[in-house]
Amino acid sequence: MAMERWMEAASDEDLEVLGLASAPVLDVGCGPGRHAAALARSGVAVLGIDIAPSAVRLARRQGACALQRSVFDRVPGAGRWSSLLLLDGNIGIGADPCALLKRARELLAPDGRVLAEVAPPAMRSCDLTLCLQVGGKPTEWLPWSQVSAMDVDKLASESGFVARKVWTSGQRWFAWLDSYRGGVR
Repeated sequence: MAMERWMEAASDEDLEVLGLASAPVLDVGCGPGRHAAALARSGVAVLGIDIAPSAVRLARRQGACALQRSVFDRVPGAGRWSSLLLLDGNIGIGADPCALLKRARELLAPDGRVLAEVAPPAMRSCDLTLCLQVGGKPTEWLPWSQVSAMDVDKLASESGFVARKVWTSGQRWFAWLDSYRGGVR
C-alpha cells in the first residue's frame, strides 16, 4: 500500500466500507487512525488497536481512541464488538489469516462481522514479511500474509465465518464476513 494513502484521510472507498460497520467497531491494526477517526467523527463508537506506539500516537492526534496492543493480547470488550475492521490488508497480520479470523470470532459478538481488505483475485495468497515506516521510523519486520479475493470463501469457512460479500471499489477489493455460532445463518 502506498504510504501516502495510509497517512491521508479516509478515501471514498474507505468510507463505503465504513458505512457497513455497525457499532461498536474494533479497528485492528489501526495505524495512524484514518478509519477509526472517520468513524468517531460520524458518532460511531470505535476503538483502534496497533502494536506500533508511533501509529497509536498518530491515531490519537487524529481524534481516534487507540490502544497499543496486539489483537492476540487482551482486548477490551472481547465478545461484544459488532464489527471488526481488517482494512489495508490487515487480514494478513501475523501471517496466519485463519488464526487471526478465529481470534476475531472471540472478540466479536455472536452476530458480528469482519470487514476486510483483500488482494485482487488475479493475485495469489502468499506469506510475506514487511516493514513499515511510521513517523519516519521503521517498524520491526512483521510476518504477514496476502489474501486473494479468490480465497475468501475458503478462509471464511475454515475460520467460522460466512463470506457474505466480496466486491471491488475503485482499484481495491473488500470482503464482508459474517460470524456464525452453531450453524450457517
